Amino acid sequence: MEKTNKKRLWITLLCAAALLILVTLLENVLDPSKNVMLFISLKKGAVYALVAVSMNLLNGFTGLFSLGQAGFMLLGAYTYAILTIPTDQRDAVYYIYNGSAINFSLPELLGGGPVGLVLGVLLALILGGCVAAAVAWLIGLPVLRLKSDYLAIATLGFGEIIRAVFQWDKLGPVTNGANALKNFPTFSSFNIQGGPRLSTCVAFLLAGICIAVILLLINSTYGRAFKAIRDDEVAAEAMGINLARHKRLSFCISSFFAGVGGGLFAMLVNQAQAKTFTTAMTYEILLIVVIGGIGSVSGSCIAAFLYVAASEWWLRFLDTETVLKNGFKVPFLRTGFRMVVFSVIIMIVVLFFRRGIMGDRELPDLLAGLSGKTRRKEASGK
Repeated sequence: MEKTNKKRLWITLLCAAALLILVTLLENVLDPSKNVMLFISLKKGAVYALVAVSMNLLNGFTGLFSLGQAGFMLLGAYTYAILTIPTDQRDAVYYIYNGSAINFSLPELLGGGPVGLVLGVLLALILGGCVAAAVAWLIGLPVLRLKSDYLAIATLGFGEIIRAVFQWDKLGPVTNGANALKNFPTFSSFNIQGGPRLSTCVAFLLAGICIAVILLLINSTYGRAFKAIRDDEVAAEAMGINLARHKRLSFCISSFFAGVGGGLFAMLVNQAQAKTFTTAMTYEILLIVVIGGIGSVSGSCIAAFLYVAASEWWLRFLDTETVLKNGFKVPFLRTGFRMVVFSVIIMIVVLFFRRGIMGDRELPDLLAGLSGKTRRKEASGK
């Protein structure tokens, strides 16, 4: 058993390292101006993979059906943005409110320059996750007493409430009201002038570290307790598992990483604005979890990249009207047709992969199984 776990760990580490090297090479070999959609899809896929895995921790591994992910992402995005906007840019960003109520920037407090940038961004992302986790703990006290659909409705309502609160004009000196927060460090800030471009690499690295932490948690005693609660609450309680404590812990951890994902999303889109974090975003994340496989971290990661690439990049040509040389106008090709085709593809995937692409399996298990089959075939051939 220990030998199998070590093998899975090495396979995971090798896959992660190879992916990071490949992404870095692509970003520095290909021209970003000619491959904009490729790198946007890669970065957005990394961010969505983290948020999907955080939702899978709650929905797939603990059995709690929550739809508040967009609300926690909003908390993380705003916390990150508010703490990292340079002091000399605050008057320009908060021009409606005659400046910001918060007059410091973490990258500047930590010394400025490359070191201050890295430390400030990391600290702001962690604080964004902590704010999301703290709010999750507060709302979890009453909400986690609910089950199934009732819990989903309550957390969905939280997302709508928090979005309205952050657009409240009275909070304008902090949140900038309904206006966007801008001018904070983004992924592009990590590109070295005259040197290597690292924006996509940073997105993958940060998301990868967070997903690795979630994996360690899932494989720990806490993770086994979460799975026991998912399988049978009565049996789990009989075994001595504190249901309320472990549910709250899972809810807070999931919200923490959703908050970090929200900060990364703000870095991706170069702004933080409440109206971006809608219910539709939560449904997107939930769809990714279902397509990848409820209870599979690898499935959520793979589905995130496939979902983003198909919806944002591969099918984009369907939104463009096309006229052939003979004057024939290709039917259906117009703005919005891309999403029609994408919806049909999603329906087909769900029909033929009812447990998702990976089911409850992980990529190392799949690769180990394939290598085992190959060895058996070779042995039988001999």
